[in-house]
Amino acid sequence: MDGKTLARIGAIIFVAFAITATAIEMNRPAERADDPVAQVRPAPARDPLRVELARCGAMGEAGGRDPSCLHAWAENRRRFLGQPAPVASPEPTAPTPSIPDQNGSR
Repeated sequence: MDGKTLARIGAIIFVAFAITATAIEMNRPAERADDPVAQVRPAPARDPLRVELARCGAMGEAGGRDPSCLHAWAENRRRFLGQPAPVASPEPTAPTPSIPDQNGSR
């Protein structure tokens, strides 16, 4: 068999297959509205951290100097790494000196 003839037979088979697949797809019933997969799900509530990260990303280089952006990136890293939330500590107290004063009191 000649190469041209073989290529033509292959092309005819391909076109016949494409036409058959199209006909089958066109005869399929349309999806029903009560199908749970086709139902529209409500959008989840927006995460304020995600909004802040988007704002910081839009700031460009200025975001690296913005304290709220630095805090948002630290929180995002903490969530990504699965670390527990930091525990809020009470207000710091003044350190007590370990060397006694000249009066002899600590």
